[in-house]
Amino acid sequence: MFLLLPFDSLVVNLLGISITVLFTLLLVFIIVPAIFGVSFGIRKVYMKTLLKIFQWATLRIERGAKEKNHPLYKPYVNGIIAKEPTSLEEEIKEIRRSGSGKALDTPEFELSDIFYFCRKGIETIMDDEVTKRFSAEELESWNLLSRTNYNFQYISLRLTVLWGLGVLIRYCFLLPLRIALAFTGISLLVTGTTVVGYLPNGRCKDFLSKHVHLMCYRICVRALTAIITYHDRENRPRNGGICVANHTSPIDVIILASDGYYAMVGQIHGGLMGVIQRAMVKACPHVWFERSEVKDRHLVARRLTEHAQDKSKLPILIFPEGTCINNTSVMMFKKGSFEIGATVYPVAIKYDPQFGDAFWNSSKYGMVTYLLRMMTSWAIVCSVWYLPPMTRQPEEDAVQFANRVKSAIARQGGLVDLLWDGGLKREKVKDAFKEEQQKLYSKMIVGSHEDRSRS
Repeated sequence: MFLLLPFDSLVVNLLGISITVLFTLLLVFIIVPAIFGVSFGIRKVYMKTLLKIFQWATLRIERGAKEKNHPLYKPYVNGIIAKEPTSLEEEIKEIRRSGSGKALDTPEFELSDIFYFCRKGIETIMDDEVTKRFSAEELESWNLLSRTNYNFQYISLRLTVLWGLGVLIRYCFLLPLRIALAFTGISLLVTGTTVVGYLPNGRCKDFLSKHVHLMCYRICVRALTAIITYHDRENRPRNGGICVANHTSPIDVIILASDGYYAMVGQIHGGLMGVIQRAMVKACPHVWFERSEVKDRHLVARRLTEHAQDKSKLPILIFPEGTCINNTSVMMFKKGSFEIGATVYPVAIKYDPQFGDAFWNSSKYGMVTYLLRMMTSWAIVCSVWYLPPMTRQPEEDAVQFANRVKSAIARQGGLVDLLWDGGLKREKVKDAFKEEQQKLYSKMIVGSHEDRSRS
């Protein structure tokens, strides 16, 4: 037993040296550059290397699958049915013309009219443009992650070895490194904001608060190996305004906050998230709501209006969709953020799913599982566009203004602009949508009858 003591001592010494070296490397190459907002370009070299590997692996798996007749993934498409933007009236006219030959001004109901609604129903079932926005985007190439190609089968020894090597790198090297960085960033955020919170209000406190937040968010971005390209930084949100962006992931917050200063809006949580929120609000006037207050629209609007009218306070960061969409579309913006009357700063965020899928399907994965999937991806690569500020026009209501901002974000980010409510992720279609179609058809029949009677 005593003979083993020198060996145990050697193991302890080697472990201590390894931890010291690792922490030194983290400090020199990641934490310090994050504090000062500089980069050595290591992540970009890493990204370019990965792209070359993905290209080779994709060609190899496609060739092997073709030789062995194995099923492959389907490239993502926005729709499998060609649809033309025609109205209900035009389509029923065409059905009547090709069927019974009767004109649309016939006041009676025609049996052939039901074919329009049958076809629309079948199209929706086969190619639903709403629910498919709540599932992961399919890739046109393979990124050596089995979660993006469930049909992966043995193709060749080299490809399998490469995939196994990738698993070891992601889980045995990148994952511990990223967890250490995330722990460092969160610890510094809680400690730093708590200390700054004890300072008297003034310029010094505001300055320190901004830079503590910025420093910690940049460290957290490094914890995801995030490679972010910011465009048109001259349009970044300013005090007294509201920043609105499309929503793909909870990390949208740190993606934006690592390049600017924002006041967060959200519901008060318990646990670790609650500790972070309480520390943050001591240093900066974030807007947190109790669970019972969130349902009070007037209270929420009043709190946001008071914050936006104070030009000394940071711009509010809001995601008006209210839920995460899968990086292909922008869905309906809630009008509450656009009723305040403040200047709106639109931001478009688009992720590159080749390196890792940032979309959070909250119906399928919990937060811990989601973060684990993120930290075991190759990297998070995205582009951020700051659009010119927009204000509500005199003739616009809040809904029209929200739609105009949404369209601008969708156009800039190359996303599909949808009118559907993101709440359909968890709820059924409201009866009002069904009644709207019924009213259109009734109005078409009755309206034609009335016109005919007058003539």
